[in-house]
Amino acid sequence: MEKLKPKLFSVMKSYTKEQFVKDVIAGIIVAIIALPLSIALALASGVTPEKGIYTAITAGFVISFLGGSRVQIAGPTAAFATIVAGIVAKNGMDGLIIATLLAGVILILMGLFRLGNLIKFIPYTITTGFTSGIAVTILIGQIKDFLGLTIVSEEPLIETMDKLKAVFQFISTTNLQALLVGVISLLILIVWQYLPGFCKKIPPSLIAVLVGSAMVALLNMNVNTIGDLYEISNKLPTISLPSFSLKTVQNVLPDAFTIAILAAIESLLSCVVADSMVNSRHRSNMELIAQGAGNITSALFGGIPATGAIARTAANVKNGGRTPIAGMVHSVTLLLILVVLMPYAALIPMPTIAAILFMVAYNMCDWRKFVGLCKTAPKSDIIVLVTTFVLTVVFDLVVAIEVGILLAAILFMKRMSDVTEVEGWKYVDDEDDADSLSLRVVPHNTMVYEVSGPLFFGAADKILKITLDEKMNCLVLRMRSVSAIDATAMHNLEQLYTDCKKKNIQIILSHVGEQPMHVMEKSGFLDKVGRENVCAHIDDALERAARLG
Repeated sequence: MEKLKPKLFSVMKSYTKEQFVKDVIAGIIVAIIALPLSIALALASGVTPEKGIYTAITAGFVISFLGGSRVQIAGPTAAFATIVAGIVAKNGMDGLIIATLLAGVILILMGLFRLGNLIKFIPYTITTGFTSGIAVTILIGQIKDFLGLTIVSEEPLIETMDKLKAVFQFISTTNLQALLVGVISLLILIVWQYLPGFCKKIPPSLIAVLVGSAMVALLNMNVNTIGDLYEISNKLPTISLPSFSLKTVQNVLPDAFTIAILAAIESLLSCVVADSMVNSRHRSNMELIAQGAGNITSALFGGIPATGAIARTAANVKNGGRTPIAGMVHSVTLLLILVVLMPYAALIPMPTIAAILFMVAYNMCDWRKFVGLCKTAPKSDIIVLVTTFVLTVVFDLVVAIEVGILLAAILFMKRMSDVTEVEGWKYVDDEDDADSLSLRVVPHNTMVYEVSGPLFFGAADKILKITLDEKMNCLVLRMRSVSAIDATAMHNLEQLYTDCKKKNIQIILSHVGEQPMHVMEKSGFLDKVGRENVCAHIDDALERAARLG
């Protein structure tokens, strides 16, 4: 069983000075990368810029300290942007804090109950669908600032479709100076990563911020900056408790579950990617506990939801980080930057922030995988993928995940039902099978039915399609291909037994698997049928039927 022990405590046993130096350097570099991203993601989430940095400082430190990964870097991510913005718009900051606190508690409980492995039951089509949907919502939400539009609205625009409609409605108010800053910033972000040598060591987002800020300040351009729209604060994060009310808790509880699921999925995916890069193995349940503790800490110190960030984690590994010390240094470095440099964030142009988020959305959407799934996946998977994507964009993430999981479950049950068959042996017998009935003598008084596939509520009705011939006095149910059975199928077997009893037909079971045997034992079905009528092999079952004839 996986240990509930932070990786930090394990790696410190063999920690060296050389690795400490590498961790410090990696932590500082990742902090520089995280600075503009934390600000941009905070603004995309509808909160003030410093709250993104508060999140990276508090949650980042706690998750590294308690986490189950050697190299995970945590902080605000694009996955939360739209859902956080919706919570803030509908329930205010108190609602967001309560939702994040609840999500933290849910994550801790998931870890304590060792549910880390259950995340694998979230279908890939759902994660791909809502990830691509989030990317599109982020992109649409940033068009306004990229173009410098003046949008007049009596109410704040929350829904993605409302934002898109407003873009078309007010496209004539495009600010060409803002567009110029946005385009140059976007070109820097695209081109910089292809430059040779030392340039690759410098985060392109930092260069875009410096160039964009210099353009607006030196050329006296009429472009909105962060300082024009938000009050900038370099105060240290302090504990702030929300005003709790049962109504608010009820309102944000679905969002809390969504935040918890997203945090679990993204952090564990990041851990898997990191494991392959450093040849390690993370502790999934400990990571969930750390994510929960990190989100609770972030909420109490005025931050927003956090999770493992794949891009920042990869940057940590590439720059030599190999222990949680790097993540902790990243948080401490951001704390120093907050105090010293945060006032200068007021100079960053909004089109530059929009350009950074455009790149985040592009890297996040992974459109090639989306298109590839649409070309190669089964129709049922494509339905789940496209439905989750559309619902994320048109409605919100909560609806998308709920409907996506429900739809995936229904379609999965449909597929399982399709592969479950209950047929007479004459129609399914295979002469190439060593256990084929064509190689055996079936007594004249015996009916044989082969049951194939899992017997669950979606396929349980097929048991009742067995035709009972009153001229026969034995019914052999061959169950070698039945891997599992549930209560509904068990009920239908009981009904079949009752019908057989009325017609003086004895049921004989052949080759019952471990799980079905356990269920039959527990329900008392074996005692009704008679344990002498439960046979290990088809030969034994046919011999038993011959004796009863």
